[in-house]
Amino acid sequence: MKAKARAAPVRVLIAKPGLDGHDRGAKVVARALRDAGMEVIYAGLRQTPEEIVRAAVEEDVDLIGLSILSGAHMALFPRVMALLKKEKGSRIKVFAGGIIPDEDASRLRRLGIRAIFGPGASLGEIVQTAERLARGTA
Repeated sequence: MKAKARAAPVRVLIAKPGLDGHDRGAKVVARALRDAGMEVIYAGLRQTPEEIVRAAVEEDVDLIGLSILSGAHMALFPRVMALLKKEKGSRIKVFAGGIIPDEDASRLRRLGIRAIFGPGASLGEIVQTAERLARGTA
């Protein structure tokens, strides 16, 4: 009897755009996603939108997780979304976390960011959302 072929694990790029130097939350989320069986590529601090999109396309990821605390989300996140579209990476779904006011979160969702997590979001909720996004059920 043939063994079932295993589905490839979900591939996620976690990135910290801009000059924000605080990455503890991003690392905690990366670990939770990895513990859930996903392949996680951590891009590190101070990434430009161009570097993030290039890495996501080159690594053939399913998801990008953006983390920001600096308040520059309305400058950086739309640029990531525009570059994804330009680089034929629009199949890659994006989620974000950090300090993002509700009004800005609504605008970012309209640009295509699929989920936004604020302080206190549970790791379980983030993992479940990432799984649904990767399966196309969210």
